Amino acid sequence: MRPARGSRKTDVTKGSEMSLVAKFATVASGTLMSRVLGFAREMLMAAALGTGPVADAFYAAFQFPNTFRRLFAEGAFNAAFVPLFAKEIEANGVDGAKRFSEEVFGVLFSVLLALTIAMELAMPLIVRFIVAPGFAEDAAKYDLTVTLATVMFPYLICMSLGAMMAGMLNSLRRYFAAAVAPVFLNIILVGVLANAWYNGQDGLKVGYALAWGVLAAGVVQLAIVWIAVRHAGISVGFRRPRLTPNVKRLLWLALPAAITGGITQINTLIGTAIASSQDSAVSSLNLADRVYQLPLGVVGVAVAIVLLPELSRALKSGNNIEAANLQNRSVEFTLFLTLPAAAALLVMSEPIVRVLYERGAFAASNSTPVVASILAIFGLGLPAFVLIKAFTPGFFAREDTRTPMYFAAISVAVNISVALTLFPRMGAPGIAAASATAGWVNAAMLLGTLIWRGHWSRDAGLMRRAPRLVVASAIMAVALWYAMGFAGQWLGPASPIYTQAAALAVLMAGAIVVYFGVAFAIGGANIGMIRRNVRRGAKAKEPPQDQ
Repeated sequence: MRPARGSRKTDVTKGSEMSLVAKFATVASGTLMSRVLGFAREMLMAAALGTGPVADAFYAAFQFPNTFRRLFAEGAFNAAFVPLFAKEIEANGVDGAKRFSEEVFGVLFSVLLALTIAMELAMPLIVRFIVAPGFAEDAAKYDLTVTLATVMFPYLICMSLGAMMAGMLNSLRRYFAAAVAPVFLNIILVGVLANAWYNGQDGLKVGYALAWGVLAAGVVQLAIVWIAVRHAGISVGFRRPRLTPNVKRLLWLALPAAITGGITQINTLIGTAIASSQDSAVSSLNLADRVYQLPLGVVGVAVAIVLLPELSRALKSGNNIEAANLQNRSVEFTLFLTLPAAAALLVMSEPIVRVLYERGAFAASNSTPVVASILAIFGLGLPAFVLIKAFTPGFFAREDTRTPMYFAAISVAVNISVALTLFPRMGAPGIAAASATAGWVNAAMLLGTLIWRGHWSRDAGLMRRAPRLVVASAIMAVALWYAMGFAGQWLGPASPIYTQAAALAVLMAGAIVVYFGVAFAIGGANIGMIRRNVRRGAKAKEPPQDQ
């Protein structure tokens, strides 16, 4: 029996009392699966390609469509589309939301198609002057990068439309399909690499197979979220592209939001362009990036995806108490998990890289020290990268996408200046240092502005627990440092891989015990905090206040 129109809106909002951290966990579980498979992919790629010219070409080529995906898809739609779509649901029900999504779909698809055609035609110039100018001196590497980028760029269409569908699902509080879809990129690429290993393919064939695998994965991911949206009760059809008032409002919000949401990717693209002048630097940066993306993706992306629609609803309904609670609990949750992860990456980067990557072509190139130093520096920036994702919804939910854009522009300028200063002296680790510095500058500006505007209330619990979590992480890092000295004979390159992996696992388990033990002992965390973090916050509403 078909439900009445009014019942659909009820279905959309019936999960309003679901716990905030349960929603984080739903998104994080899909992201965790993707990241774990991503590790498997990078391990296979490191063994097959090492940090040689084919690896450099593939990573540089993939960086380009990936950057556009972050700029015009994930960042823009999570920041601009979600609040407007949620507003349509509240004001006009599912029918109004469907009409709005079809208007956006028509414009988005047309723009993406034109952009893809233009980029495909201009790809040789783009690679030479933007993506990897350093490759121009190596004709074979340059030609391979152009070819791989040409194959992979249509991935942008699939992922941008998929990001729109994911935004719809997040607004409908259906998080899992959007979170699990990216898993299939890694499933397909792991399959490509396993087949290459089984058949003994050379590096060049592996590079081409990976490029086609990326394109196939984009189609699969789009299909998954498309089906999920239809299952949620919204069938999106194609409408002739028209700049309706709603679409104009979306574009007005989306342009600065795209830049802000993709700031990490912009900095990565800049780093790739600068690093392309040094052999193996591009692939070394990408291999280190994969490791720190695990905590960044599992915690940061989950917080950003869940917090924005929840915060938008609280502000639209005038519930300022709940909005403040959501922001503070999100930062508390972020610090609770990312501070120890950053400390572990700083102290244990070399054994982590050795266990994950040191085999095959990677071992032969002796790249472990460089990748490990890059990873340690990324660890220093990890809390900032995640806090940015927790702070920006405070602007986006209020439909202010321009302020974070200005801060993003400043952080890009900081990144470029520091990278150009440090790269000639430090090589690839200098690029990581520039990225970490830019991240902390951006996070500080976002938080300072929220406080100055009165959009961030002082929370006694957060102020009390945050410094204690820093202390607990520092104690854990010191304990790890001494423990690694005792375990050195099992962590060294002369030990079998299974011995290294077992020793690393024991150290990580011990670090977790130390961190949680100290955090609970000194009051950085307690059962009450955990219990509060699984509540959405106060149900009582206060009257709307002038901001």
